[in-house]
Amino acid sequence: MSTVHELAALLPDPVELRAHMRALAALDAAVSDHPQSCCYTFTAWGPGQEAALMESGSGNDFSIHFTPAGVLIRGFDHESRMSPYATDDERVWPGVIDEVPAALRPLLYDPAFYDAGIDAPSVTVCIWREPGDTAWRTGSAIAFPPDTPDPDGSGYLFHLLADRSPEAARAHFEDYYERPIPLSAVRHIFTGAPLTPEITSVLNPADAPGTTTG
Repeated sequence: MSTVHELAALLPDPVELRAHMRALAALDAAVSDHPQSCCYTFTAWGPGQEAALMESGSGNDFSIHFTPAGVLIRGFDHESRMSPYATDDERVWPGVIDEVPAALRPLLYDPAFYDAGIDAPSVTVCIWREPGDTAWRTGSAIAFPPDTPDPDGSGYLFHLLADRSPEAARAHFEDYYERPIPLSAVRHIFTGAPLTPEITSVLNPADAPGTTTG
């Protein structure tokens, strides 16, 4: 069984995580033909705050908030039995967010993570790390539904965080965009190097200067 506990053990420190999320967003933007089709984005969220966002296009999403009070990771698998939509009381699954620190808790209740008709944030996975922490933290008393390999969706949602290799990213984006992506270009972006016109044209030949589509 893959759960939030296993995921938390695989995550890097916040500085490396932030760089990785920025690289995924840059890669997605370079490969995509339209900004609206991007799964991964990185944006300013509020004063002194940034957020890495993922939307699968099929109802699953996650957000990673980088704030002065720490980092909060929230994920939502809409097909999980732990979804508020799947519980009798339409509440967040017990233990998932109960221990989130007060300074980070308001991020869970941002209107962006609520759907009309339900009085609970959309969350099945939650991980956090305050400035003084030396490891990522999760709910310590979560009773996961049995007989499912990925009960909270952490394995599916965060596979590019658990495996942060350029090879994993290339495989994901080749599958999503249904076209080849040069590994050398992915590696270039993952080093944090500038996104040059040459790299952009390699990642998305359709947008290269002089290219026409009929």
